[in-house]
Amino acid sequence: MANIWIQPAFSITRDVPYWISVNSKDANKPNTWIAFRRNINIKRKPMHAMATIAADTKYWLWINGRMVVFEGGLKRGPTPKDTYADKVDLAPYLRRGNNQIAVLLWHFGKDGFSHVNSGRSGLFFSMEGIHVKLYSDSNWLCRIHPAYSTADGAPPNYRLPESNILFDARKDMPGWQTAPKAKLYGFENAAQIGMGGGAPWNALQNRPIPQWKDYGIKHTEFKRIAGAALDTIIASLPYNMQITPVITIKDDEGGHLINIVTDHSKAGGTDNVRAAYITTKGLQEYESYGWMNGEKIILTVPHEVIVTGLKYRETGYDTEPTGSFICSDDFYNRYWKKARRTLYLNMRDNFFDCPDRERAQWWGDVVLLMGECFYTYSPSTHALMRKAIRELTSWRRANRVLFSPVPGNFNQELPDQMLTSIGYYGFWNYYMNTGDRKLIEEVYPAVKDYLALWRTDETGLTELRKGDWLWGDWGENKDIRLIIAGWHYLALDGAARMAALLGKKEDEAAYRNMMQRVKEGYNKCWNGTAYRHASYNGATDDRAQALAVLSGIADSSKYNAITSALHTQQFASPYMEKYVMEALFKMGEGKYALARAKSRFNDMVADTDHTTLFEGWGIGEKGYGGGTTNHAWSGGAQIVIASYLFGVKPLEAGYNTFLVEPNPATFISGTLTVPTINGKITVSFNNTDKGFRMKVVVPQNLTAIVRLPEKPGITVNDKQAAGYMAVNNDWQSKGKYTIKLKGGTYIINSTTVF
Repeated sequence: MANIWIQPAFSITRDVPYWISVNSKDANKPNTWIAFRRNINIKRKPMHAMATIAADTKYWLWINGRMVVFEGGLKRGPTPKDTYADKVDLAPYLRRGNNQIAVLLWHFGKDGFSHVNSGRSGLFFSMEGIHVKLYSDSNWLCRIHPAYSTADGAPPNYRLPESNILFDARKDMPGWQTAPKAKLYGFENAAQIGMGGGAPWNALQNRPIPQWKDYGIKHTEFKRIAGAALDTIIASLPYNMQITPVITIKDDEGGHLINIVTDHSKAGGTDNVRAAYITTKGLQEYESYGWMNGEKIILTVPHEVIVTGLKYRETGYDTEPTGSFICSDDFYNRYWKKARRTLYLNMRDNFFDCPDRERAQWWGDVVLLMGECFYTYSPSTHALMRKAIRELTSWRRANRVLFSPVPGNFNQELPDQMLTSIGYYGFWNYYMNTGDRKLIEEVYPAVKDYLALWRTDETGLTELRKGDWLWGDWGENKDIRLIIAGWHYLALDGAARMAALLGKKEDEAAYRNMMQRVKEGYNKCWNGTAYRHASYNGATDDRAQALAVLSGIADSSKYNAITSALHTQQFASPYMEKYVMEALFKMGEGKYALARAKSRFNDMVADTDHTTLFEGWGIGEKGYGGGTTNHAWSGGAQIVIASYLFGVKPLEAGYNTFLVEPNPATFISGTLTVPTINGKITVSFNNTDKGFRMKVVVPQNLTAIVRLPEKPGITVNDKQAAGYMAVNNDWQSKGKYTIKLKGGTYIINSTTVF
């Protein structure tokens, strides 16, 4: 009871919302589930009834027995102290007369790599509208839900704040969401445990991302395999997804234990989330609300229990795969499909590295996931990016150090990932794709403060800041001084561009000056055939060569030697392989870039047991870091194919002007659709002995710069292209261009007439 703030008996409940919880010594234990009820009588159905709902930690909301919010709330928090709150218009669900509000709250009660425990369970509810007003206070009824507890056996590994859920149907409270007050199973008045804005939840910040997309409950076929003591039921899912299993069973006795897992409940080298259910007597159905992921649902069932149905509810981030890709190379078609599935699987409360072992927002991963989203999913993903960027800068230490994953309890700085996040491929790439200047202005001070911690040595090269974990990449032969210096240079480049955008000329000049020093120091490490730091004794590092090319530190005179090195040195993990592939394209080696990626990714693309890409190059000994089989950083080649092979990338923020500079390499044909904030861009081509033919669809009011090798003979829409002229309508081309070409640089837009 010492940890519970109980409303004193003499206090007067004011007409304001409170944080409320159950008056119990067990209220704050890990994996506590609390049921809340409140009736409200409405004289007139409101047009709007906007509710602010915050929960520690997750909640499910019913109105008049109808599910309104499925797994509301976000893990804590927007800052180390504050809390997210949902905004939901409840008017469509309310009716004239009596209304029954029911909330089931799940209190995680422990830390993880994606959540920081406040130490208190609590619900905050404030609904206001014309003719309706309802606040959380001591008039609400609640109790700890007696059917929920923690399943026996190995708990989820320490990285996950979620617990394994056990539901004992014999202790359930059927119909509690709509039951009259007199039949409310021992519910008591809630305890008012805090005011809005007070500790431990502090300021409430509006949920910055949409509620989950609910794909509905779907049936799946299953097979039952008899065992000596227990039977095993296995249901294969269409693909690896975020699910809540739904089981329908018949038990003539009751009291039997059913274990509910997926093929990812033990994966990535550790134990992850699972669930269990104890039957009651008769026919029953149960949905386990703690989401899991996997390709299969697996039940262990006593012989006496009859499973009459097995279903699942897929939920996930609310976005659509509006980008598309297809080409003449079947390997890359299969790769793209797996990469897109892996990417979606790693979006929910935050971007994460994997959905099973950690669910953590590591920023090396986030940079790649953001880049992939720009070419694959609808712009609703931009909200998740903004959330991630704000969290990274809001959680920084008092000494200006950035760290990840955030939010979470793993507060260690990985210097290379922090430099990557704030640099050219991180914050700046976000700006170029979204045009969100306001966010850049907001986070720029944190970028400047972090870069101020970095120095150069007597050679000009970046001094080594080890941080808390000098990682660099998975794998061997890491020339860490050059890896860090490469990312430092790219971080300075991104910061210089941000400073120029914001009119901070002195900052820009300072960044450019330091870039020049780093470049000079890096080039002092060139030995005639490769970049190698004097302190490094391993085999030549392909990562360091790639970063030299991408940053512009290496000039074209070094490309042949670097290309030769990249033909023999293959140490990068799937995380860094994207940057190697990009460097090859930049050097004009697109054919080898595709061949190398195909060779390295072949095992995971060919694997028929998984619909996703892996953390390492394979499973088991070929894996890294526990070896998850659903790591979206392996989808980085999507970015390279889109931005280099098709050559589609923004030249102005928000794609107002964009580049189309194709390098088909070994592709005979291909079609790419890019879902920008200003409409879809489509580029398709055929590249045969008869010539190169390309089609470009330019959205209204955008301009495309089409850049091709310098040869004569280009035609656009079957007319000789001697120049261009913009007009005020698009009746003639409707933004669609067929380009037959042998060279040149041309400007076209949705109103271009040739």
